[in-house]
Amino acid sequence: MTEYIQVFTTTEKKEDVKRLAREVVGKRLAACAQIVGPITSMFWWEENIDEAEEWLLIMKTRDDLYGDLEKAIQEIHPYAVPEILAIPVIAGSQSYLDWLNREVSK
Repeated sequence: MTEYIQVFTTTEKKEDVKRLAREVVGKRLAACAQIVGPITSMFWWEENIDEAEEWLLIMKTRDDLYGDLEKAIQEIHPYAVPEILAIPVIAGSQSYLDWLNREVSK
């Protein structure tokens, strides 16, 4: 069975996250990309706790495409160290997973 994942990243500007979403869906590295935000993030950066308003991008794909997806994100992401995290999908409706599988390509 093909394994599915959700990949997350954040950006400071909505236009940046929309550009990322269009790029990865356009390249068929993700079947779907959802934009959530704005959100508030708290994190360590350069030895201080920082706070930022960000936009969250959630991408649905297969795990065998993760390497290509990560590379595509890094090529255009504006952050020096972008958050790129993959979470396994442990279950989902078969019709949705079939659709996801048809819409991405290696």
